Amino acid sequence: MTTSNIHSTAIIDETAVIGENNTIGAYCVIGPGVKLGDNNVLHSHVVIEANTEIGDGNTFFQFGSIGAKTQDLKYKGEPTYAKIGNNNTFREYVTIHRGTFPGDYTVVGDDCNLLAYCHVAHDCILGNKIIMSNGVNLAGHVEVDDSAIIGGMSGTHQFCKIGSMVMIGATSKVVQDVMPFVIYDGGKPRVINKIGLERNGRTKEEIREVNRAFKIFFRSDLSLDDAVAKIKAELTITKDVQAMIDFVGKSDRGLAR
Repeated sequence: MTTSNIHSTAIIDETAVIGENNTIGAYCVIGPGVKLGDNNVLHSHVVIEANTEIGDGNTFFQFGSIGAKTQDLKYKGEPTYAKIGNNNTFREYVTIHRGTFPGDYTVVGDDCNLLAYCHVAHDCILGNKIIMSNGVNLAGHVEVDDSAIIGGMSGTHQFCKIGSMVMIGATSKVVQDVMPFVIYDGGKPRVINKIGLERNGRTKEEIREVNRAFKIFFRSDLSLDDAVAKIKAELTITKDVQAMIDFVGKSDRGLAR
């Protein structure tokens, strides 16, 4: 072990690697193959299971379960993994499961805030600066891009993609891909997330082009291909407008319109 502060009741597998200046509280359990970086805080009764890699500066509140075995019935017992970045907060009863197939990862990036009772299922990929409010549930293989905010008690179907700076309304049901920069509520995008764009440093001109693209995608009767063609012909293709176009091209479950 190191200079970490480890409570006498904590159970740590001998194969776990513990970094510097961690606080590991009462009755925590750290399983085999876990790698815990530096300056993390585990409040009491946190369980970190096998093959979970955690970076630096994370806080895990009591009764969290991190890196548990996938619930996918296709899992056959091979080594799978979970990877968590830096400076995240996981509140009470957060659950994060490992991947399903050999070598698969579930990933959480940096600076995320997952509130109480959130669930991140197998093979999900979360970016950076994501906020998930209380009781948010992500099914398997969901992808969430940077700076998205997901409202409380909402559920996202497996394999869906949620774009950057999206805001999902509370209690929403997400069954198709949600384009970047929009506010999604009641089963469809409503408006662009203007405040989110401003907070992430976008200029008025950049926000205007996102809004123009939004109107073509969601307020016209054009097919997606025709909408993309119109946007390319008529708009200034900023990095955000290009991200919207690219998102259409990688959508697997269809775009929520």
